[in-house]
Amino acid sequence: MSSYPPASAEQAIDQPARVQLEVFIEEHRSALNGCLDGLTEEQARRSLVASQTTLLGLVKHATFVERVWFDEAITCRPRAEIGIPATPDESFILDDDDTIASVQHAHREACEASRRAVSSLDLDDLLRGNRRGPLPLRWVYFHVLRELAQHCGHADILREQLVNE
Repeated sequence: MSSYPPASAEQAIDQPARVQLEVFIEEHRSALNGCLDGLTEEQARRSLVASQTTLLGLVKHATFVERVWFDEAITCRPRAEIGIPATPDESFILDDDDTIASVQHAHREACEASRRAVSSLDLDDLLRGNRRGPLPLRWVYFHVLRELAQHCGHADILREQLVNE
């Protein structure tokens, strides 16, 4: 079990592995949420690539990721009961009422719920609600970190395109 992680990766160098993982996950959560800061609603929704990927959609998808890995995988509740899309692709779809503020807020709430959900778990505890079968929390942390890092890279490129127009 761990307490809330230090503020930066530099402060976690000599910390246990769990603390280090949580610090890196937190940094990526924050970076992804912050990719919308200072943008207009139009910019956040603007499609710059052939896929459905937009900056607003990336943060909305990150909320889905939190709920899949730290709600569905832990509680074994179905996605419909949790209130999330059935597939990752659907999680990028923006509704008319999605705004920067509402999507950022939902993401922050999902991250906080994720922190609470794992607070009493150990890295070797098995999460039984994933289609792959039981997975240790350690694997889930690495998977989520990988996914968040990829999406932060996507967000960096999209944001660069928007602000350099």
